[in-house]
Amino acid sequence: MIAFFGSSQFSIYALERLIDVHNISIDLIVTVPDKPKGRKLVMTPPPIKEWAEARKIRVFQPSSLKFEGSCYQDILSTLQGYDLFIVASYGKIIPQYVIDLPTYTTINIHPSMLPKYRGASPLQYQIKNDEKEIGTTIIQMDKEVDQGPILAQQLLSEEIRSTLPLSFFDLEKITAEQGADLISTIHKDLVNGHLKAAAQDHDKATFTQMIEKDEAKINLTDNPYQNYLKYLAFIEWPRVFFTVISKGKEMRAIVTDAAFENNSFVIKKVIPEGGKEMSYQDFERGYSPEIIS
Repeated sequence: MIAFFGSSQFSIYALERLIDVHNISIDLIVTVPDKPKGRKLVMTPPPIKEWAEARKIRVFQPSSLKFEGSCYQDILSTLQGYDLFIVASYGKIIPQYVIDLPTYTTINIHPSMLPKYRGASPLQYQIKNDEKEIGTTIIQMDKEVDQGPILAQQLLSEEIRSTLPLSFFDLEKITAEQGADLISTIHKDLVNGHLKAAAQDHDKATFTQMIEKDEAKINLTDNPYQNYLKYLAFIEWPRVFFTVISKGKEMRAIVTDAAFENNSFVIKKVIPEGGKEMSYQDFERGYSPEIIS
């Protein structure tokens, strides 16, 4: 039996590939609790929960995985007896006692060529840094974040790498599916105990942090290619924005559509502060923005 830990769209892409392409059965999905969302704070499930319920796969949403409290016994009773745990963009630290529960091991899909780009935001920072050696790694998890030994690793194909840079949305799907493909190639050897893990070279590690909203701020007078990379990296969240002076007041505008053309960062659509999405031409006509240098 296999339990899958995940929460985001990345998780769904990996699951669909595991189940629909590689015929790997998933018996339980562990995800984060529902959260209040929007101005009305409506309790909203993580995307993977709705996906799982449509597939009639059991869902478990512990509020905490800590080795204490009222959830502990529920976690043990729910998660004991599984052969393998697969983790992909779960969003919470998994403690060692949970990692040790399955019969074989707990593995993680990480969208970078570890030990490079460990941490919470590997795809975003690879895009922002114009990284060309992008790939996916399967590690055997331990208590240290993204530091476990490597079970499988592969660069994206030369064909895909020749199209870089790609947006976060594109790379999220590509690397998640690649991770599922890698798991399918090692699955039998993994459960049979024939697969050897290789320790990471920790001296070569690089790290990423949780993204802060202000990291998505751009200056329209800055390097146009760097602005474009930030647009691609933060296209899901928090989305790049710039500030201008309009009618004597400073305001921000979110970039919702842009391209890199003729060595220029070409903005096509924006959402002005307090307004609705519009073309950049209409924004310039309606707001007469003065660029802040």
